[in-house]
Amino acid sequence: MRTLTDQLAQYAAYHRDRRNIATHFVGIPMIVAALAVLLSRPASNFGVLPLALSPAWVLFVAATVYYLVLDVPLGLMMAVVSALCLWLGHWLAQAPLGTWLGAGIGLFVVGWVFQFVGHAAYEHRKPAFVDDVVGLLIGPLFVLAEALFGFGWRPALREAIESQAGPTRINAPHANPRHQG
Repeated sequence: MRTLTDQLAQYAAYHRDRRNIATHFVGIPMIVAALAVLLSRPASNFGVLPLALSPAWVLFVAATVYYLVLDVPLGLMMAVVSALCLWLGHWLAQAPLGTWLGAGIGLFVVGWVFQFVGHAAYEHRKPAFVDDVVGLLIGPLFVLAEALFGFGWRPALREAIESQAGPTRINAPHANPRHQG
């Protein structure tokens, strides 16, 4: 299995333009929340469990285990994010069918629009998951790590990622290098 640094560096290589990363700060949380919402139905406690389990639980628990295997501190933070998403999904799953479905599909579609606009307008490169489907799982971890890097968290990890993927930049790849930051 590839290390956390390898996974994040491979994903980061597709996301070097800061404007594209900014679209991911909006789009990826929307997509993750949409999955929690849409997969929170059906749910059952199987007649014995204290809470209702749904396909969302299966997805988010499996993803959290994967994140914990990659890196315990980051995995624990993703567990908190997952818990919030599951709460939102459960809450909206209790709403009338139209509200539940509208919220889930709306979040999903708008989230993907942000993703594709970021790649088309700023990165000028296809999304990472096109070449490696694991990118779908690494995307949320990347967004959390990037947010934490902004607060000075684990500078050695950030430097290791940038040494493999290159630094982030303001301008698109074909732009004038003098204006890159």
